[in-house]
Parts: sequence; structure tokens; C-alpha cells
Amino acid sequence: MDKIVFTPIGIIHSSFKNPKGTPIQPTGAKESHGIIEVFNEYTEGLTDLDGFSHIFLLYHFHLAKKQSLMVKPFMDDIEHGIFAIRGPSRPNPIGLSIVKLESLENNILKVSGLDILDGTPLLDIKPFVPAFDNYDDVRIGWLKTNVKKATTYKDDGRFSE
Repeated sequence: MDKIVFTPIGIIHSSFKNPKGTPIQPTGAKESHGIIEVFNEYTEGLTDLDGFSHIFLLYHFHLAKKQSLMVKPFMDDIEHGIFAIRGPSRPNPIGLSIVKLESLENNILKVSGLDILDGTPLLDIKPFVPAFDNYDDVRIGWLKTNVKKATTYKDDGRFSE
């Protein structure tokens, strides 16, 4: 298969300058605000996005240093397969967060619930639509006993060393 190359469409700006101490999920970053700067050539693509309260951000984990198929996640003491966790040490270091869209003006999006490092390259934006994105018959695997930890856990720097 040919190599796949992505071009960032913008930059994520936040108060989190280093991985260590950054919330590990948006649910732990509800009070955190940030700015998404979409590059000018993509501004037209933001038309009508302000009608949505929440958006998906897809981004590049640009500071992830190591890749592993087995990883000890923040919220457990044992290793799990990389595709069963949401950490950055992935074969393709792509992150996904749902944030609240507070405002949109030209190419600048103000958001809250941001759990992303300052300077992170933005790959894509998609609207969150409950009718499309929520399911009733959900299982959450190993996270069943640990999911509540997401609101308090912070990055300890393990994936950027």
C-alpha cells in the first residue's frame, strides 16, 4: 500500500504546553478553553459549523515518541492492546476529541473541554450528531471499572518520553 500523507488544516492552541499534567480525556477538561486556528485556505469549509454545539477534532499526536502495540494506559495497571485504548503511542498517532464549540468567527473557533496540547496540528473537524454518534447497546471492555477515572487523571508524560 502507498504511504498516506495528511496536511494539517490548522493549529490547536491551548494552555497545555507539555504533555505532563494535560487531561487525558475531554471529560476531565470541561473547564479548559482553547482556540482552534483553521488556516485561511480552509475557512470556507467552516460554513454552517456554528449551528453545532459540539465537534470532533482529529489531530496528530505530534509529540508521541514511542509506538507500541501493547501499552499500559493511564487508567489501568496492566497492558492492553493499543487499539483497545485511546493513548497516543499508535502506529498512526491520530487523536480524537469531542469539544464544545463556543463560537466561530472567520477561521477561529473558540472551544471548551479541550484536552489537547498547544501547537497540535489539526487534521479534520466533524460535527457531533447524537443521532449518528450515540448508541444504546455499548460495551466498554476493560474501561468498565475505570471509566470514572477519566475526569481526574492527567498525563504523566509516559508517552512523550
